[in-house]
Amino acid sequence: MSNILIIKHGSLGDIAQACGAIQDISENHKDDEVYLLTTKAYFDLFKKNPHISNVILDKRLPKYNLIYLYSLMRNIKKYKFTKVYDLQNSSRTAFYKRILFPNATKDTWSSTETTLPEGTTKKDFDKDSVLSRFDHQLKSSEINTSHTLTPDFSWSPSDISQIKNYHQLEKYIVLFPFCSPHLTSKKWPYYNDLISIINEKFENKFKVVIAPGPDEIEDASSINAVCVLDNGKALDISQLAALIKDSSFVVANDTGPAHMTAHLGSKGIALFGSHTTPFKVSIERENFKAIQAPELSKLSPEKVFERLSEIIS
Repeated sequence: MSNILIIKHGSLGDIAQACGAIQDISENHKDDEVYLLTTKAYFDLFKKNPHISNVILDKRLPKYNLIYLYSLMRNIKKYKFTKVYDLQNSSRTAFYKRILFPNATKDTWSSTETTLPEGTTKKDFDKDSVLSRFDHQLKSSEINTSHTLTPDFSWSPSDISQIKNYHQLEKYIVLFPFCSPHLTSKKWPYYNDLISIINEKFENKFKVVIAPGPDEIEDASSINAVCVLDNGKALDISQLAALIKDSSFVVANDTGPAHMTAHLGSKGIALFGSHTTPFKVSIERENFKAIQAPELSKLSPEKVFERLSEIIS
């Protein structure tokens, strides 16, 4: 038995997308112990993942914090990992490689860098879809990929029956109208108009709810929907997954909850501006589709409702 390490720091959408790759790595190492290195935001979540033996915390302190860096590297080295699968593929994890396995090939350290197709630059390779890149990386590392292209996030939800009872949630539609303040190109401005159309056309058959993150609770008052919280606090990731899983439909900007919805198998649509494409982020599934507009401000609520009504039925 050997110890195997997977590295996946974030973000939330990337975590959901990596589930299939993590499952494939685990199933190809059935006789080994599979560990995962992640950040505080996802530490408890990954503790629930049935394909992980244990989780190691990376606080991701600045690289010039030599005391922390030494402590982390010493902690990783004690496990004597025989293979590392870098699913983060960041400059930080490339830095870890230079410390832990400076001359390693893909036989020891699997990453975009070590498995890059011959004659292809990383810049060109990164134009491919996220899941296709994972698939190439793992196949190049002799992993049979049965799940990489079809991630399954269904292990993540927790029991939120008390929260649902409190808010009297039976048939409901979840909206995710928020995004990071510096990513305004991802924000669609017509959620309140969409809510009015939903209530009118469906004759209040569905309750419309939002589930703001910790930094979005104050802004939630501007949306004419039920604000779902847990004793005044934002839902954690597992609670959010359960809310999405039990919903009738989800409408979201291109953010983490949209990717969660896609890989939970729930019905919904994601709204894309010109910042990226649904193909590149591998978000469309059987029940989850995307609408893209050159400018989200020109995407009408009527158009979004039309697509919603086609899929929800």
